[in-house]
Amino acid sequence: MVVIIVGFYNGNECDNADDRNYRRKSVCGRESKMKILMLDTVTFGEDISLEKFKDFGEVVTYSNSTHEEAVARVREHKPDVIITNKVVIDKDVFEAGADIKMVAEAATGYNNIDTGYAKEHGIRVSNVAGYSTQSVIQHTFALLFYVYEKMRAYDDYVKSGEYAKSVCFTHLTPVFNELSGKTWGIVGLGNIGRGVAKIAQDFGCKVLYYSASGHRQDVPYECVTLDELLNKSDIISIHAPLNDKTKNLFNYENICKMKREAVLLNLGRGPVVNDADLARALKENIIAAAALDVVETEPIAKDNPLLGITDSNKLIITPHIAWATYEARTRLMDIVYENIRSFVNGEAKNVVV
Repeated sequence: MVVIIVGFYNGNECDNADDRNYRRKSVCGRESKMKILMLDTVTFGEDISLEKFKDFGEVVTYSNSTHEEAVARVREHKPDVIITNKVVIDKDVFEAGADIKMVAEAATGYNNIDTGYAKEHGIRVSNVAGYSTQSVIQHTFALLFYVYEKMRAYDDYVKSGEYAKSVCFTHLTPVFNELSGKTWGIVGLGNIGRGVAKIAQDFGCKVLYYSASGHRQDVPYECVTLDELLNKSDIISIHAPLNDKTKNLFNYENICKMKREAVLLNLGRGPVVNDADLARALKENIIAAAALDVVETEPIAKDNPLLGITDSNKLIITPHIAWATYEARTRLMDIVYENIRSFVNGEAKNVVV
């Protein structure tokens, strides 16, 4: 989400500290109001209250905005601050609002913002990091257990009426396994990756990790080559950012190096996995299953070959929701609020440029 504040006085425009302090006081004391424009509130949910942003002045919200709509809405509302999550804030948008002083990114990544233009014109850009770590870790295990313990198959068996006809108290097909004693490979050992590693280890897994950057961390897990990770792991979870070294990392050639009983989880960035190659590998039973929260293009393309795999025991896809627990989304907007408040008070908090 992007917040644009129009007409707010930037301290860089002041000639002396007294003038800057007066301007800040006038805004915080409501003698002077600023306008905040939120361009895509749908991305953080209608259940999250935005009332507190009225502390800063007038708040204008839109559920979603195309690029053309963003330009028109900035021109119409003349905001001081823009809040955005996915709407692109480029030169056209900036030039539509001559008084923009801040763009508040309601996400960690900010590649949707022309930070070069912002820096050149003295416009503050802030982001939010670390708000969804626990949420993504939780969803990692939710996805794993759905496919690893064959939850769909057993639920279907009961609800089909077959269990009611059975002469046995239990049903033993399809077979599922314990995590204890298995090898869990991780691609991307940041905060989320380390959190997943700790829990996997608590389940009795041996944890390996691969660093696409080549950076070895001081952690109690073995750093291995990509081929070693692929060959040895029973579960592989991706928590890596997208860059030149991770894009298309899981292509058909590399997926074929995985164990046939392996499960692949992607909770990092969609293009780390080649969707067409994964679909092919699943159809050919190269690996046992995959669970994805991200895909190459979002929303998913109508012709994405993964949509052809309707067996939920083999593939589950969630619509990029790992980050989106209520608590995480609440933290997100709390931090966006604090980023704007810090800007108003002349302080630096989560500053990108």
